[in-house]
Parts: sequence; structure tokens; C-alpha cells
Amino acid sequence: MITPPDTLPYRHVLTLPAMGSAVRIARETAEQVLLEWGVGDTCRDPALLILSELVANSVRHAAVLSPNVTVVFAGGPGTFAFGVHDRHPYRPALFASAGTAPGRGLATVMELTHGLGGSAVVRGDVDEGGKSIWITLPLRPGGR
Repeated sequence: MITPPDTLPYRHVLTLPAMGSAVRIARETAEQVLLEWGVGDTCRDPALLILSELVANSVRHAAVLSPNVTVVFAGGPGTFAFGVHDRHPYRPALFASAGTAPGRGLATVMELTHGLGGSAVVRGDVDEGGKSIWITLPLRPGGR
């Protein structure tokens, strides 16, 4: 069972303008967070790719209504999670078939997440004016 992100003891929040540089900065921050938290697991590179895709989607599709994108990193024993939040109300279907989706980005995110034994969920804001996509990944003992 994967630990829910809200209960994980480590947390780091990053808010960036919804522009192209947000992808690079979020990825670099994630690398630093993983290093500081001592995560050297086989999920590191796929997690960075998943994060990059989700931030890029927020910048590409939500910037018109959401001037910022926020990334929340959460971690603890055996778990690394991150949520990408924007203030656009549209909630994408994470499980849409690759043939019906406008791009392959979310399909790739889901393939990687499930391939690592993780989970993904879209959580709407209380006021329905935005959403977060949370990815939770298990960390394997003895990872690289």
C-alpha cells in the first residue's frame, strides 16, 4: 500500500510563473529535494520525467487562467510523492486512451507511474477553480 501524500513527514513547496522555464526549475528543484532527502532509487529518472511532463502540461494548457504553477514534493519512508497544481478548472482524464487524448503526455505519465508501482489522482480545489495531479511512487530498499 502506498502512503497518502498528506501524511508524509517531508514536504517542500515550489511556486513558479506558468512559463517555459518552470519545467527546468521544477526538475532541478526535484533533483535537489531527492538528493537532500537521500532518495537514490530507481524511480528517480522516471519521476523527473513525469514531473516535467505535468509541469509542461500546466504551462501549456492552464497558463491562460493560472499565472502560476505550484509543485508540492512530499516524502517519507518508502514513498516519494509530488503534486502539480494550477488554477485552471479543467480536470484531465488520467486514464483516457492514448488514441483519444490530444497528446501522449498523460498516457506516458500513467505508463511510467504504473510501471513503478505508483498511483496517480486528480484532486480538484474546494472552489472547483483549479486542480492538482498527485503522483505517489514507492521507493525500493537498496535502490541505486
